[in-house]
This record gives sequence, structure tokens and C-alpha cells, in this order.
Amino acid sequence: MADIAPFLQSVKLPVMPEVAHSLIRTLDDEDADVTTIRNIIAKDPALTATLLRMANSALFGLSRSVDSLDSAVSVVGLSQIRARALSICMTNVFSMPQGLNRLDFWRASLLCAGYARWLAGSIGMDEQRAWLAGMMLRLGELVIAQKHPGLLAAIEQQPCAPGERWARERTSCGFDEGQITAEIARRWDFPQALTDALQSCSQPLQGSEPSTLGAVVHLAALLADTPVVHAETLGTLPPLVVGLLRLDLERLCATLPDADLLGDTSTLKA
Repeated sequence: MADIAPFLQSVKLPVMPEVAHSLIRTLDDEDADVTTIRNIIAKDPALTATLLRMANSALFGLSRSVDSLDSAVSVVGLSQIRARALSICMTNVFSMPQGLNRLDFWRASLLCAGYARWLAGSIGMDEQRAWLAGMMLRLGELVIAQKHPGLLAAIEQQPCAPGERWARERTSCGFDEGQITAEIARRWDFPQALTDALQSCSQPLQGSEPSTLGAVVHLAALLADTPVVHAETLGTLPPLVVGLLRLDLERLCATLPDADLLGDTSTLKA
């Protein structure tokens, strides 16, 4: 692949808040416990309030409401709270270019994240890392729109079959959104495994050592780009990628998640 640095040279990446950088540093820190994560998030009252709204939304279906960060971490789980906190930071700092509907864009990102978590859980992978990778995938498209605004209409032109956007991006500017997001993730010091997955997710079978997380995000993105996902949709997924992950499609059909819940944007700022 060509060097991506020149492509990003004139791009002004958003500045992530310090709380986000602190959370990123904990992703591969085995010593980062509940107290560490809670104290980082608690420094940002607005982030804390958004997380509490999210924890009490229909998405989590909790049997009781949570009214404190400690309760949210206890009930929802440390890894999920951290991943959700990072996603909120990203939705807040990235501006939406003309031509993209903000809520539609983030709904698609949430769908990709949700399907990635579901697929990862079915094969014993880290569900929250998969969720975060899926949520971040399309950030690269926002960068393309910033650098070349005129390309967005062609990239988003309908109809657009699942996966076709990646090919359009590579044809238009030489890189796809996953490759660009991977470079952003490197600059923000995300773990190597996550950046590798983003780098390869549009073409997960390329390379001598395919990324299983990249393969999970690849399938999740295809599902997120499918208008209506049902059991039969799973049979249309690329068989080589399905085989790489050793997915049991019959079992997956029985646990297909509700897309309306996965893509719920009600807790995002309007």
C-alpha cells in the first residue's frame, strides 16, 4: 500500500479530550482496574451523564436503573463502559461534512459495532475491542470528505451494495476508510491489534497473517450496510471470511440481534 502520510498531511484531525487519551492508555494496561477507569471518566461530568443515559436506555435492558457511575460500571461492565465512553468522545469531536446525515452516519457505525461485538462473542473474542473497532471504522470516510469534499457524493451514491463503498474510496483517493482510520488510531496510540484490524478489515484475507478481528469487522460492516438483515442474509456473507472465523451460521441465525437496538442513537447529541 502507498504511504498514507502524504494523504493526511493537510488534514486537521480533531483533538481528542484528555479523558479519551487516558482511556486509550488503559486498553492494554492489565493493571487498569475499575477504580482507574471510573476516576478517569468521572473527570468529565458531561461524559458521565451521557454514559448514565446510555446505561439506562433500552439497549442494555437493565432490570433496574443506574444513577451513578459506580453502578453503571458494576451493572454494564468495565470494558463496555470504557468502549462506550471512547465512542462518545469520538462522536463529539468529529464534525459531519455536508452530504452526510449525522445520525444516519453514527447509526451505521453503531450497527457495525454491535454486529462486530455479536460476531466476536460467538467465537470467544474480546467483544468490547470488536465493538470499538466497528464503531471507529467509518471515521476514515470523514477524513476523505474533509480532504476531498467533492468525492463524497460519488462514494455515497446510491445504490451502494455492502462493501462497495470501500472500493469506491480506493478508486477515488487510493485508500479506504479502514486504512485511514487505522492511521488515525496509530496517531492516537490505540493498541496495535486494533489498528491492524482496521488496516485490513476491507480486505481481511490479504497478507500472510490475516487479522481475525479485521475479519470480524469486515463481516459486521457488510451487515451494517445491509438495509434489512435476516437469517438468510448470513448465507450471503463471504464464505472464505466466514471460514477463517469458523463461524457457526446456524447458531448465529438463532441469535441474530435487533438492529433497532444496535443502532439506537437516542443518547447521542442531536
